[in-house]
Amino acid sequence: MDDKTRLIRAGAVPQPLAKTVGPPIQRGSTVLMPNAEALYDHDQMTYGRQGLAAQAALQDALASLEHAVGVALYPSGLAAVTGALLAVLKAGDEILVVDTIYAPTRRFCDHVLKRYGVGVRYFDPYVAPESLVGGAPEAVRLILMESPGSLTMEMQDMGRVAELARKRGVLTACDNTWGAGMLYKPLQHGIDLSIQALTKYVGGHSDVFMGSAAARDPALVRKLNDGVLHLGWAVSPDDAYLMLRGLRTLPARLARQGESGLVVAGWLGAQPEVAALYHPALPGSPDHALWKRDFTGTASLFTFALQPAPERAVNAFLDALKLFGLGFSWGGFESLAISVDPQLGQRKVKRRHPGPLVRLHIGLEDPADLIDDLRQALDAYSRALAPA
Repeated sequence: MDDKTRLIRAGAVPQPLAKTVGPPIQRGSTVLMPNAEALYDHDQMTYGRQGLAAQAALQDALASLEHAVGVALYPSGLAAVTGALLAVLKAGDEILVVDTIYAPTRRFCDHVLKRYGVGVRYFDPYVAPESLVGGAPEAVRLILMESPGSLTMEMQDMGRVAELARKRGVLTACDNTWGAGMLYKPLQHGIDLSIQALTKYVGGHSDVFMGSAAARDPALVRKLNDGVLHLGWAVSPDDAYLMLRGLRTLPARLARQGESGLVVAGWLGAQPEVAALYHPALPGSPDHALWKRDFTGTASLFTFALQPAPERAVNAFLDALKLFGLGFSWGGFESLAISVDPQLGQRKVKRRHPGPLVRLHIGLEDPADLIDDLRQALDAYSRALAPA
C-alpha cells in the first residue's frame, strides 16, 4: 500500500487495552461497527456523541450513588434541569415549581416552557404537601422542587410531596445539587427524577461543566436518554473523566467542607453585625428538624443576614474579603461569597429578612483563616455604617 493509505490504517488501538484505575478517554465521533447488520442495530453504540468509555463509567458510578436504574448526562447543570423537563412535559401540561428554584431554571420556565404551551405555576416552599398536591390542577404533570433553596435555604418535605403526587399520577423531580447525591437520596425518598449540577460538588474544582438526571423507572430513564439523543446533547470524554475523578474524592471533600461550614456559620451567629443565620444543619435554624430527619450530612453553602444597612455597606463587606472570592457557583475547593437580595425580586412569595443577605460557600481553606477574613470584612462593614 502507498504511504498515504498505510498512515490511515497504522496505529490501531492495541487489544486488549492495559487496565488502569480510570477508564480510557476515547475521543471519537465515528464508531466502527463489526458488520453491516450492526449499522442499524439501535441497541448498539453507533456514534460517539452517545458516549464512550469515560461517559459510561461516569454514568455507572452516578447510578450507583443515586440508587438509580439509569443516569443521563448533560453539558451543564442547567441543561440537566431543562433536559429532564423537556423529556417528560408536552404542550398542554402544567408544572408546579418551587418559588425558591435556581434562577436560570426559572428563566427557562418563564421564557421557554411557556412559549411551547406548558403552563408554569410557582408555589411557596412552606405550603403543606397536602395543600400543594391536593390543590394541583388536573393538567399538572410534574412538581419541581429544590431543598434547600440555594439562596435562602428554605426546605420542603419532598418525600411527602412525592408520596401524595404518586397517588395522583403526578411526577416529581428535585434539583439535588446541595445534597450532591450523597447527603440526600431523592430516589430513595420516592422522588421520580434526581437532578444535580455535577459542575458543583462532583466536579469539585470549578473547571468543568456537567449535569445529570437519574431515575429508577426504566420508562423514565428511556425518556431521559431519548431526550438527550433527540436534542443532540453530548458531553466530552475528557469532561466525563474529570467528573469521575472528582466523584472519587466527593465524600472526603463534602465532609470536610460541611464541617468547616458549620464552624464558620456558628462563629458568624455570635457576631453583633449578623442578624440571622440560614443554615438548616444548625440547631435553632429554620427547617433544622426536617434536615435532621432526611439528610445524612450538610453541604457547605449557607446564607446569613447582616444587620440593616444600605447597599454600599454590603458592598464594603464583600470588597474587603481577601480569601473569599466574589463569584457565582459553589461546590469547588475555594470559598466564595455573593450578595443575595438582587436575585429575590422575581419571587412570587415575598419574605421579610432582618437585613441584607449574603451567601457563603466554604471551601477547603482552614476555617480559622476564613473566620479572620470575615472578621476584618465585618469591620469594614461597620466602618461603612459610621457617620462621615
